[in-house]
Amino acid sequence: MSYLDWTILFGTLLLIAGYGIYKTYGPKDMDKYIRGGNDMNWLTIGLSIMATQASAITFLSTPGQAYSDGMRFIQFYFGLPVAMIFICVFFLPIYYKLKVYTAYEFLEQRFDLKTRTLTASLFLVQRGLAAGITIYAPSIILSTLLGWNLTFTNIFIGCIVVIYTVSGGTKAVSVTQKHQMTVMMGGMVLAGIIVIQMIPVSFTEALHVAGKMEKLNIVNFEFDLSDRYNFWSGFTGALFLFLSYFGTDQSQVQRYLNGKTLKESRMGLMMNGFLKVPMQFIILFIGVMVFVFYQFFQPPVFFNTIQLDKLKQSEYLDEFNDLEQEYTNIFESKGQSIDGLLGAIEKEDQAAVDQYTDAISGHSKAQEEVRDKVKDLIVKNDPLAETRDTDYVFMRFVMDYLPQGVIGLLFAVIFSAAMSSTASELNALSSTTTIDIYRRSINKKESSHHYMKSSRWFTVLWGVFAILFATYATLFENLIQAVNLLGSLFYGSILGIFMVAFFMKWVGGRAVFIAAIITEMLILTLHYFNGKTIGDISIDIGFLWYNAIGCLLVMAIAAILNLFIPKPEKLNN
Repeated sequence: MSYLDWTILFGTLLLIAGYGIYKTYGPKDMDKYIRGGNDMNWLTIGLSIMATQASAITFLSTPGQAYSDGMRFIQFYFGLPVAMIFICVFFLPIYYKLKVYTAYEFLEQRFDLKTRTLTASLFLVQRGLAAGITIYAPSIILSTLLGWNLTFTNIFIGCIVVIYTVSGGTKAVSVTQKHQMTVMMGGMVLAGIIVIQMIPVSFTEALHVAGKMEKLNIVNFEFDLSDRYNFWSGFTGALFLFLSYFGTDQSQVQRYLNGKTLKESRMGLMMNGFLKVPMQFIILFIGVMVFVFYQFFQPPVFFNTIQLDKLKQSEYLDEFNDLEQEYTNIFESKGQSIDGLLGAIEKEDQAAVDQYTDAISGHSKAQEEVRDKVKDLIVKNDPLAETRDTDYVFMRFVMDYLPQGVIGLLFAVIFSAAMSSTASELNALSSTTTIDIYRRSINKKESSHHYMKSSRWFTVLWGVFAILFATYATLFENLIQAVNLLGSLFYGSILGIFMVAFFMKWVGGRAVFIAAIITEMLILTLHYFNGKTIGDISIDIGFLWYNAIGCLLVMAIAAILNLFIPKPEKLNN
């Protein structure tokens, strides 16, 4: 990168972090540190909620996913507005009425201490691991692109986040996220405009190319449990995931519990519900436009250039050169077919359109076969090499084709996204550890100032844990899927506990506690055997369904167990 890019990158990061510290430094008690003084307006709440969810994984992995799989991932968010409405109606009023610091405080009042502790512990395990992935995901890509040491990159991101999160607590997280969100979406929209302008055909023709190559496949109504992303999984499995994430995950609950009023918090949640889908659409569409761009300008045969450089310096260089030449020949033939397709579309010759579409499909398959052979060579040269490169697609395009200044801005987007999500996670982890574990069960009679200091130390400890986990993690098939999978393993059980608490008032704490443990064991077992065949039964379930299955299992098992357990005491509120 140029000096201008480095200046924009570091200037943006330091300015945002410094502003957050300046505006929020020095809360003196636990209430201001954890709840931020309850003075946030709906716009800050909404942007903070969106920034918490929009991690670096969103901006790195989503365009790459669209490049390889089209727009269908947008279906994952179809249930989000419904989830926001549900939470605004049923969850928020109770949280505000009870004036809780964390969502899990409510569970002790409704059930008992062990249920509260179990749920808080499930959150800590899931979110603690997710915090590591949130740091690791951009680090593995950025360290490769920038030539940085991976461990240094992990520490760089983690330390900046810990500094301003420890300094100002919840308010520091929310204030910085407002500016980080502005940088993130501004940078992505600018990148989208530039890539569309760089495509050497009209925008309409670009859409024709994307459509004929099945990259604009937004909605799929076919019901298939094994399909991760279709209309039904988005409106059911993902709906349960969003209910749990936004309604019971402290990293999100803490964002809207610091609102001035219940109305402000509701407006912030609804803003997220109705802007998140267009935001994801824009990011996916940028990925599709990058795909179209690479139909006219030859893409790398493999997007991770570090691995390619290693291969070029190995004994397999001649084989790689032959494969790269074959890839070039296929690309040129494919380009002729695309030109023919656009001409046939202009002439409205449907027979020719179908013929060229089939030819393009054949060329695309041939390209993938060559890429697979290159990946085999990469593994032969380095058995530990990572061969999944979709997460490198967008930033590789940025570094190769975008002008100076814009490159630095887009790297700032990725770093800002990593910082915003990690800050929310560390803030929530420290709050939950302090309120639900330390103050409730370990050290009950200290001052508010003591618990504020404890929360700061827990932020540091969770930050160190996340950095260590990130340092020793391994790359998943797709980073954004990895985070959603990790959440799906736990969110169903957590949501089930809350659904019983809200809507099954006759069920007591012992029943739901046992039901949650049984359900979590069943979900983990299901995931272990998912994709395998047991006897004559083949198990193939998209992981988003874990959320619905887990929630419904907790509710059903708790209801059955409650028949054999003494009735709970009535809720005193």
